[in-house]
Amino acid sequence: MTLKQLEAFYLAATLGSFALAAQRVHVTQSSLSKRIAELEESVGAELFDRSSQRARLTEAGNRLMPMAAQMLELKERLKRELKTPATLTGTIRFGISELGALTWLPQFVSRVRAEHPKVGLQPHVDLGRRLERQVARGELDFAIVAGPPEDPQIASHLVADVRFAWVAARRRFRSRRVIDAAELSRHPVITMTEGSALTRAIEAWARNQGLQLERIVASNSLMAIVGLSIADIGISFLPEAFVRPWVKQGLLVSMRSDPPLPVLPYCFMHRRDDGRSLLQVLLRSVVEEADFTATVGLVAQSKND
Repeated sequence: MTLKQLEAFYLAATLGSFALAAQRVHVTQSSLSKRIAELEESVGAELFDRSSQRARLTEAGNRLMPMAAQMLELKERLKRELKTPATLTGTIRFGISELGALTWLPQFVSRVRAEHPKVGLQPHVDLGRRLERQVARGELDFAIVAGPPEDPQIASHLVADVRFAWVAARRRFRSRRVIDAAELSRHPVITMTEGSALTRAIEAWARNQGLQLERIVASNSLMAIVGLSIADIGISFLPEAFVRPWVKQGLLVSMRSDPPLPVLPYCFMHRRDDGRSLLQVLLRSVVEEADFTATVGLVAQSKND
């Protein structure tokens, strides 16, 4: 019996899939199946019911699960106690919101490549709740999105708080700097789609004010919302720092609201049962590199459009 065999068994059981477990440990599915078969031979019992499409445990498998979890946790504790530097290899699949991808993602990728040259990074840019579900299913190792998480099996760590503002074409609000609920009700609103934590936050805010927003366009892209706002299709709510280049160029005006919009926490999310030390290494890198006020590529792009 080896730790690799126990790891293969534990991941297949928790993720419910031999294929996802094989991706997690960066081996082929046949190699992972072989490790599990060797473990079954070692303990003298079948651990999975292979008549099911999902990786369902037998009675013997259920008995082994808590002991396997303890042994794998002990391995991670030994690494931490002995301060063994984490050696990252293989492919890391992670989710990131469009805001993160347009601001600090390049710096994060450069840092990981410099510190862990044997790691391949596969960022997936999508709406927050979709990414959270992929983390819960084990399809992603982690995600950095607006929180808090909805799924109780997801752990989260605060990375940064992001402040939002109402924005519109300058010709719509030439000199106004504060907008109240009554004024907001008179303008069409461009929002993110339903899979966005931003949309849920603004809808909760509007309900608290007794405000019915007139939603005319729902987009899954911040850049599309910027373009629609500049074209004066409607007003929108976007990260203050993100829209600063267009505000400086006079294409948009940024306004605070009374009462103010909520500040959204962006979090590093992973499965609670995933105790790999590499997550702590990557969490530290994310916290140190995640600057949601950065304007990487945005200023140059705006000037050329």
